[in-house]
Amino acid sequence: MSVPAIAVDLVAPLDCEVGENPLWHPEAATLFFLDITKGTVHAYHPATKKGSVAAQTRITGGFTLQRDGSLLLFQDGRIATLTQDGVLREVATGRCPGNDRFNDVIADPEGRVFAGAMGGNGKLLRFDPDGGVTVMADGLGIPNGMGFTPALDGMYFTDSLPRKIYYFDYDRKTGNLSNQRIFAEIPREEGLPDGMTIDRDGYVWTAIWFGGRVKRYAPDGRLDRDVFLPIKQTSAVTFGGPDLADMYVTSAAIVSGPELRPPGFDGDAPRGGGLYRLRLPGIRGSASFRSNLSFS
Repeated sequence: MSVPAIAVDLVAPLDCEVGENPLWHPEAATLFFLDITKGTVHAYHPATKKGSVAAQTRITGGFTLQRDGSLLLFQDGRIATLTQDGVLREVATGRCPGNDRFNDVIADPEGRVFAGAMGGNGKLLRFDPDGGVTVMADGLGIPNGMGFTPALDGMYFTDSLPRKIYYFDYDRKTGNLSNQRIFAEIPREEGLPDGMTIDRDGYVWTAIWFGGRVKRYAPDGRLDRDVFLPIKQTSAVTFGGPDLADMYVTSAAIVSGPELRPPGFDGDAPRGGGLYRLRLPGIRGSASFRSNLSFS
């Protein structure tokens, strides 16, 4: 169902080619997000209602917050850290061989990072704190949004090209995934599922590229609601603010391939590029887990 009368504010009127990976940093009281293809790490500061550029670097598909508060950037096979005082340092290279770059990433409660690698044979990789890297799935189209159940016994994972969100049983102790099944499938006429987040009640929010909306699914896979935005290429969603009551949605200005567009898509409609904020009464997010990776 759709939800009327939701205030949608354009808080950062940017022209991001591929805005992505919004993530709330509680110590900095800042919402960080990316322009993937431009390699820009953006920051939005709600207290001042102003944005800034935290770093200008290479293509960056996603990032996590490290336990020391720095950002861990997953790039075109490279990995870099960005400290809270703005120091950028490359810490690893050649970490997604056979793929063009990393895409969406997420830290788990034990400090591991699950990272999608796209281009060629798409993969889902797991980086462990001890330096190990494990291929968790391959043969993927565009590995995308991920999230964990509140009980930490399941993980959601998006593959955008087949328009499917999967559910895995997740073993917190080992980081293993098993028993893959389809949680939700987006109708072709609506667009492609992209970035996601899980709210405090365990509901799954997914941004729909080409669909101009975010969808909320109940834990049993039932569609709970659609929330529409004034642009078509919504790309990722998270919650931020001191009480995690503000929903932030990134968007993209890039002209996407016509072969991916749903039937009847209006190519002249506003695509996006900015950062949006929504407030939905009674809904809160959950704090993101911190990665704990080090590289020799």
